[in-house]
Amino acid sequence: MENLEQIDKEYILHTYSRDYIEFKSGQNAKLYDKNGICYIDFTSGIGVNSLGHNNKNLVESISNQAKMLHLSNLFAIPQQAKLAKKLVELSKDKMRVFFSNSGLEANECAIKIARKYGERSNRFEIITLKNSFHGRSIATLRACGQDKMHKHFAPFPNGFLHASDINEAINIASNKKSVVAIMLELIQGEGGVKAMPRDEIKNLESWCKNNDILLIIDEVQSGIYRSGEFLTSQIYDIKPDIVSLAKGLGGGVPIGATMTSKIDIFEAGDHGSTFGGNLLVSAAGLCVLENLESYKKSGNLDNNIKYFDEKLEQICKDNQRIFTHTSGIGFMRGIKTKNDELLFSIIKKAKQKGVLVLKSGNATLRFLPPLTITKDEIDTGFKALANALNEINAEI
Repeated sequence: MENLEQIDKEYILHTYSRDYIEFKSGQNAKLYDKNGICYIDFTSGIGVNSLGHNNKNLVESISNQAKMLHLSNLFAIPQQAKLAKKLVELSKDKMRVFFSNSGLEANECAIKIARKYGERSNRFEIITLKNSFHGRSIATLRACGQDKMHKHFAPFPNGFLHASDINEAINIASNKKSVVAIMLELIQGEGGVKAMPRDEIKNLESWCKNNDILLIIDEVQSGIYRSGEFLTSQIYDIKPDIVSLAKGLGGGVPIGATMTSKIDIFEAGDHGSTFGGNLLVSAAGLCVLENLESYKKSGNLDNNIKYFDEKLEQICKDNQRIFTHTSGIGFMRGIKTKNDELLFSIIKKAKQKGVLVLKSGNATLRFLPPLTITKDEIDTGFKALANALNEINAEI
């Protein structure tokens, strides 16, 4: 009988370096493989499973909606309208929402809004930052500020400029009349879990408003309470013109959302999505938001973020031969390792000890646990990670 690895290698395009652990079930931050071995999940499907695995409320919501999965966006969808209303209310800003299926689609929509906004003044260029990541379509790939992302797939569409930092972005926009927007992540997920300096972001917001430059904030990974607030933009006390969301919004089902205060830019036919915001994903998204809003109000989210942070700082302090410093905000965290060799060794050994962690750019170990992770699960995960690091320390 063929096993999973054989079938995968024969029939799936090899765009991922696969791990062939065969997971069979999960509960909150715990995953169980086919042999019953338990792993603490500090990855949550790369920031997707915001309510953890097998969340009772989400399972019930999806099950109840399964009797009617999809209509089309030619009809008004009650669940979609309710989800949009909840997103806007939580944003505390006057915005409207377009639903799609992923983060890159949310960013494609953001790019189109900016392009149409700039059309009347013949502006179309968008500035992004070095080490940024905005998706893998041809346009969003070109928007990524990483040279390694631009191999093989040229020619790319024109209209994207890359700046090394926020000050350079402002300088470029000041000297090019064709710039319509600046697009950035407040916490760079693939770029080392690096949080942008708050004073520079506030200055950028003010400068953009004074110069009629749109500010696009990519919160595909950092949004939906990942930072501790609904939007990381709220931590930075800014009101972007456009915000892109995805990952944690569906709790595991594919959904993207683009929120914008430029509510009159698009007209019927300017943009669309067959599956975007359908009955199933909208019901799931609404369940996720209602649960996380309640979880935030209870104080449990903030308390567990604080507890996780204390454990992370301690493990960094205890392993100074391996790590240099921590980074990130909330439950989007990283620890900088001294080199990539150590990074990959940690991920491998941590898995052997029963805890799943991620890599990020710039030799950074990345943590994206479920937002509902418990203190006991945090303790178990960091104990397993400490055991892995003890072995690595003994080898170097």
